[in-house]
Amino acid sequence: MSKAATVYTIGEALIDFIPDERGVPLKQVSMFQRAPGGAPANVACAVSRLGGTSAFIGKLGADAFGDFLLDTLNSAGVNTNYISRTNQANTALAFVSLKADGNREFMFYRNPSADMLLSGDEIDSEWFSGKDILHFGSVDLIEAPVKYAHIKAINSIKSKDGLVSFDPNVRLALWDDAQRCRETINDFIPYADILKISDEELEFITGIAEEPKAIASLFVGDVKVVAYTKGAQGAELYTKDFNISVPARKVEVVDTTGAGDAFTGAFLYKLLHNLEGLCSINKDAAYEMLDFANKAASISVMRKGAISSIPTLDEIISCIG
Repeated sequence: MSKAATVYTIGEALIDFIPDERGVPLKQVSMFQRAPGGAPANVACAVSRLGGTSAFIGKLGADAFGDFLLDTLNSAGVNTNYISRTNQANTALAFVSLKADGNREFMFYRNPSADMLLSGDEIDSEWFSGKDILHFGSVDLIEAPVKYAHIKAINSIKSKDGLVSFDPNVRLALWDDAQRCRETINDFIPYADILKISDEELEFITGIAEEPKAIASLFVGDVKVVAYTKGAQGAELYTKDFNISVPARKVEVVDTTGAGDAFTGAFLYKLLHNLEGLCSINKDAAYEMLDFANKAASISVMRKGAISSIPTLDEIISCIG
């Protein structure tokens, strides 16, 4: 029996400490609530919560926080057989403060953290097939063993004709040098078939202020689709042949943590059963996928946390507007 088409995600799973207060700078937050997070882990949970098949590739500390994350991923239906544990470093932590508009400020504790120690030797090319998608971000592309685990995984799935998805998800607080962050992201963009990027990241990554030119510059290497998220301004999808847009839904924003990952997970869930159509995707199909992903994000921002905010399929289907 052949395995189901799977969205594999690789990188960091960590603990977000979310503040009980909004509109307070991080140094003044007095109480935090523990929440599971890490962009690749969030995306894997989004796919599985919607009914797709997903697996997370990463490394957790042999500690209580690692236990908690493993339990969370298992409860969400994510395949955790590709997770290893280590005593050499602890599970990563991120302390978050929420601005009045629901946007965030981060402080990370990972020097190093367990996720950074995943090595290329721990990646097996036989995990992947041509039916699968591999998704990753930039947080674990720092100079550490995990960067080379990403390279091994990307090369492995491409050798099987699977698809690669990349969300740069810029976190400058994790980089010693902003220019190095930009260069590394641009080094990896050509390997992606699907690129998800936000309006806050576009000019930083491309170095181009004019939006149309900046987006056009992203079509390098294997890039076939660019999903461009604009928060309250909705989302756009670009191919080399056309572009479409969907408006944002008017909702009360509580916490934007994980909203981009809910978007990406929902988009990849839709794509999972239409891999062959990526090169010849038409406007109607693209609009349906983009609208579905945008609705997932709009539900997510109305809730606190990342994984805890991800909607179910029924919630998205019943979403009006």
